Amino acid sequence: MQKQLTGVALAMALTIPLAFSATAQAAKPAGNSNEAATARHFAALVAGSTPKTAELSLFFSMMPKGGDLHHHYSGAIYAEQFLDWVDKENYCVNKSTYRIESNKDVVAAERAKPAGQRSCLSSGEVFADAGLYAELLQRWSTKDFYNHSGLQTPPDRTFFDTFGYFGPVASTNTAEGLQTLKQRAIAENLSYIETIFELSPFVSNAQFDQQVLKPGLPSAQLQAVLANWTEQLEQDASFQKSVTAYNDNVNTSSAGIDDASFTMRYQAYVLRFLSPSQVYSSMLAAFKAASLNPLVVGVNIVGQESVNISMRDYSLHMEMFKFLKAKYPNVKIALHAGELALGMVPPEGMSFHIAEAVEVAGANRIGHGMDIAYETNALATMQKMRERGIPVEVNLTSNDYILGVKGQAHPITLYRKYGVPFVISTDDAGVSRNTLSNEYVLFASQYKTDYAEVKKLSFNSLRYSFLAEADKQRLLKALEGRFAKFEAAIAAADQAAKKQQP
Repeated sequence: MQKQLTGVALAMALTIPLAFSATAQAAKPAGNSNEAATARHFAALVAGSTPKTAELSLFFSMMPKGGDLHHHYSGAIYAEQFLDWVDKENYCVNKSTYRIESNKDVVAAERAKPAGQRSCLSSGEVFADAGLYAELLQRWSTKDFYNHSGLQTPPDRTFFDTFGYFGPVASTNTAEGLQTLKQRAIAENLSYIETIFELSPFVSNAQFDQQVLKPGLPSAQLQAVLANWTEQLEQDASFQKSVTAYNDNVNTSSAGIDDASFTMRYQAYVLRFLSPSQVYSSMLAAFKAASLNPLVVGVNIVGQESVNISMRDYSLHMEMFKFLKAKYPNVKIALHAGELALGMVPPEGMSFHIAEAVEVAGANRIGHGMDIAYETNALATMQKMRERGIPVEVNLTSNDYILGVKGQAHPITLYRKYGVPFVISTDDAGVSRNTLSNEYVLFASQYKTDYAEVKKLSFNSLRYSFLAEADKQRLLKALEGRFAKFEAAIAAADQAAKKQQP
């Protein structure tokens, strides 16, 4: 039986992710044999009752990965960088609440006080106080949740509350933030990110809210109300200006991001817990932005799905998507749907979210899709997703943390069994302090898989992207080349390991 490849031998051949050893270049064995050697090596890492997680971490850090398709920009930036931006924006951090103060008068008054008397601190002062800094990280991310003894809110609230802490600086310095995410992606051999970037602009309309929230409003009347306000908004110069400003921000922030080794595209998003008029106007602005800007490749709806307004208005939101999808048929939508676990809401609240995202809204991808086992006609919904090629964006870390669902309780087991396509993604890597490579490690550690499947997942993350077809084919071709080099390096390291054996 062939001996497994040791971590030391692998490290010798794979010191730098995309720079390969002279041995690998000299040997140049046939592609199929290299792939087979890689498959055997991977099988050794996941064999037995205890997968070799350290070696899997090395393997997946170096393995080429296509794209990250469920990626929140603000949730991907680490708290440390947001803290740097506090001083850049001339803000301060309240040392009692850990929240950012952005009022210029308050900040000026605080900075006029002697250092020991300030209640609102600069970034440097926070970094200098080890205890304060540690507690800030616990509030601005999920760091230390499971290994410290302080009083804590439940995991889902801890997760969603983080956005309120760093929110005042989240939309500042976006060009710098995107560059950070690019470099971090390249470091783990990721070539594409489709990030949920910025909240789409919105306005309020009390009359619209009253009309659409009427109990039992027939679908035809709702569509008429939507059509009427759409026409008004499209004639509103200030609304049109906000859409232009949104696209200008995307264009400015993303300048210099795309190059030969990396590509990024952007989704405009809507907050599902706002009023109906705010949600719809934001949705319309997002669709318009995507229809005008090739960098904005899709529209999404985000926010905690279990809160009252999100649950109350869920079906209404799906009807809004249906209306706008008909108006803008070329705009793609990826919807957070079914991010619920048993007990979070009454059982009937878990019976239809994924189905309506697919059937009513016309979703091209489903984010999370966690409540499928509890949905009415779940088998039929999964069949439609399989037949229509609607993948699920699987986020193992956040599903475990927010919902407490992992292992064999995770519906990835159902999606795999019934042939529903899926991709591995990060969700909010900065909040979770995680990487895409580690999401692959979790997948390989918790579920029986093989190299063929994880390689397919990497390619699927480009195949199911919202990229323009020419860009998609370019990245897929490049990914083939990167895998060929990766597998050649693994095969060479395998040979080196054999020579080390007595």
